[in-house]
Amino acid sequence: MVFENTLEFARALDAQDPLRAYREQFIFPQHAGQDVLYFCGNSLGLQPKAIRPALLAELDHWAEHGVEGHFRGEMPWMYYHKFLTEQSAQLVGALPHEVVVMNTLTVNLHLMMVSFYRPTAQRFKIVMEAGAFPSDQYAMETQVRFHGFDPAEAIVEIAPRSGEDYLRTEDILELLEKEGDQVALVLFSGVNYYTGQFYDLEQIAAAGHRIGAAVGFDLAHTAGNVPLRLHEWGADFAVWCSYKYLNSGPGGPAGAFVHERHADRPELPRFAGWWGHDEGERFKMRKGFRPMHGAAGWQLSNAQIFSFAAHKASLDIFHQAGMESLRAKSIQLSSFLQFVLDEADAGQNRFRTITPRDIAARGAQISLLTDPNGRALFDFLAEHGAIADWREPNVIRFAPVPLYNSFEDVWRLGELVQRGLRG
Repeated sequence: MVFENTLEFARALDAQDPLRAYREQFIFPQHAGQDVLYFCGNSLGLQPKAIRPALLAELDHWAEHGVEGHFRGEMPWMYYHKFLTEQSAQLVGALPHEVVVMNTLTVNLHLMMVSFYRPTAQRFKIVMEAGAFPSDQYAMETQVRFHGFDPAEAIVEIAPRSGEDYLRTEDILELLEKEGDQVALVLFSGVNYYTGQFYDLEQIAAAGHRIGAAVGFDLAHTAGNVPLRLHEWGADFAVWCSYKYLNSGPGGPAGAFVHERHADRPELPRFAGWWGHDEGERFKMRKGFRPMHGAAGWQLSNAQIFSFAAHKASLDIFHQAGMESLRAKSIQLSSFLQFVLDEADAGQNRFRTITPRDIAARGAQISLLTDPNGRALFDFLAEHGAIADWREPNVIRFAPVPLYNSFEDVWRLGELVQRGLRG
């Protein structure tokens, strides 16, 4: 599509947008009596209007039934995690028994590594992208130390080539082949939080398995952002959170995927809890852990009902909209954003984009590496009602989210950036 940097053109795109009505299902913070320009969904998504009644319904359920709320009503608490299974599976391209909503992201990452990072004297390394989100870095470091290895030797990070901003798939595959039978685990983000690069997860999973390693993905910036086919791609496990693109509220519950080839492997080491124990035997309170079939066998505790209720309200929206439709709009939104940002900086070289311009290689994000005045530009945007994200030392991240961002939002952001650059 040939874009035009005009308000009329942006409004014309909005008028043609089949998803435009979903914007009305979200609550926007206010600035000077107007909706903010919210481009921070890669950090915390906006609140769906459906969440408040969902929470109130559970409060009323508690008030009416007390402890019997675990067994009464249309959605008894005893089985609440099951009410999120089908939609979660559709969201990440998995079979229902391969997914479970539980805990929080880094808790799930550690639980998965207990089972799938099984280092030996020969095969002990973890391969990951350099500059991964700190949660991943710290989890890797402490898991490696827990097993008695030195992180400096055991963690192999791959960085972009000199002078480049994001990774080449061929370099990842070459490194995996080089490290070969020393690699115990390959762990990559789905979408890099800093650059917005969407990695080729299918190729990474296949390459990791060719060298005999386990493969896992952190999908914190990926679930609800791009379509996924986890079952088909074949990774051993994946984890994700729900408060970014999934709009389920701060500290919202996380998800986990375990491929079906591990569905009935009770011999796999794991840190168990009673909610992961055989459902038919759970309340007999006997010794001897017998895991549930599939990902549910990694559960620790019963559901946090209020956060699960918020998550269910958000998953309902994704189920209605569909990830393929969301992705189509996301590509168009991010492409329009790239266009207006390029126009704003034309001839000035005040920033450069470090997100891939190849639409297949990025999620709903454009990251700008700014000149030394970047913080002033970011502050100008905030003062004028545009909420984005600042990352040290000098990167501004914008996330045009297809569920609630409009093309007019993007155009207005471009206008603000242009004004901010003029000082």
